[in-house]
Amino acid sequence: MSKTQDYIVERLGIGEVLAHARNKTVPKHEYSFWYYWGGISLFCFLVQLVSGILLLLYYRPGPEAYDSVRQITYETHFGWLIRSVHNWSASLFLASVFIHMFSVFFMKAYRSPREFGWFTGLGLLGIGMLFGFSGYLLPMDTLAYFATKVGLDIPSSIPIVGPPIANLIRGGLEVGEFTVQRFFTLHAVILPLLFLPLLGLHLWLVQKHGNAVPPGEETKPVAERKSIPFFPNFVAKDLAMWLITLNVIALLAALFPWQLGEMSDPLGSAPVGIHPEWYFMSQFQTLKVFGKLFPGYAGEALGMTLFTVGIALWALIPFYDIRGAASSRAKKATYFGIAVITFTIVMTVWGYLSV
Repeated sequence: MSKTQDYIVERLGIGEVLAHARNKTVPKHEYSFWYYWGGISLFCFLVQLVSGILLLLYYRPGPEAYDSVRQITYETHFGWLIRSVHNWSASLFLASVFIHMFSVFFMKAYRSPREFGWFTGLGLLGIGMLFGFSGYLLPMDTLAYFATKVGLDIPSSIPIVGPPIANLIRGGLEVGEFTVQRFFTLHAVILPLLFLPLLGLHLWLVQKHGNAVPPGEETKPVAERKSIPFFPNFVAKDLAMWLITLNVIALLAALFPWQLGEMSDPLGSAPVGIHPEWYFMSQFQTLKVFGKLFPGYAGEALGMTLFTVGIALWALIPFYDIRGAASSRAKKATYFGIAVITFTIVMTVWGYLSV
């Protein structure tokens, strides 16, 4: 057994990985709790991956999409549980990624040399939101149909280029079976092929540069900074957070199982209070407000411009708040982050109150 172990370790280079894990440390301070949200996001994605593969065995895209989801929910043994786990873990994944992103922002962990960790993290968030949007249509019940239709009306409102893009995504002029097939391909093939390599790069960058400390800790002498070994101390705590997350997902799936509405009817009327999922609610409400203030294309164009500029400023913050720059820049970046999170929460709550 010893020779076999030495053979495997030598051939696969596991020794270097184990040595890195033994020597790596994680900073310990009053904000160390926020380090766990990256691991929680990873665990939620793994739950989605496993549950998604199980659903893939029974789901049939196209005209039979609704019937296949109905069979999964009501006829397949524990199908309702797997479907609920998949949907709840998706929401928790995006929630944990948002928390992780804001904790990285306010701890200034985007500064040199971690700029590419920030960029890849934003890329993972964007792909995660596309996962949610593309997967929402797949049951093809009434709510999913009209919510997707409303969502695709946003790009179609862009002058000149908008309608062709929306028609390409839909596979025609209306949401139908071709749209389901395209969304299924996007959800189960294209997005995973984009997400997994980017996730690997992001995790490698985290291991390479380590965990950042907040600015207050950087000013302390090295001798006064506390840390804990990554393995086994931090790993054990990370696994404990994974176990708690698994229990939360299981409780939500068992107590609040994901429902399936009536089959979509293109000729029927949209349900009252139709709205997107919570992670798109702030954008949805902002466009509604701009649409009322500036009727027609002007409101939608201004809303899209606001989102584009805001995302660009958010992504490029490492080039503004540079390590060693004047403290005024750091304060302005912090105020910008507070404004973004306040705006997002207010618009999301406002959106739910107005539906």
